[in-house]
Amino acid sequence: MKSRGQRSEKVGVVVSNKMAKTVTVRIDRKLPHPRYGKIITRSKKVYAHNELKDIEPGTKVKISETRPLSKLKRWRVVEIFE
Repeated sequence: MKSRGQRSEKVGVVVSNKMAKTVTVRIDRKLPHPRYGKIITRSKKVYAHNELKDIEPGTKVKISETRPLSKLKRWRVVEIFE
């Protein structure tokens, strides 16, 4: 049987929970500006599957990459940080 390999895991903040079984998670990363070197923040929003509707906006969560669950959903909520 073939191994699936290492699945990517990221930590982000929930910004919306208005969809059924789906939350929107903002993933922030800090990197230096290419020319000036100042640390800047870049963010990306992804949709993550959440079976239980128990996560409120502002909650920090860990998400893991998974197979495509819908047109835009490729992540699953793994852990909720309090």
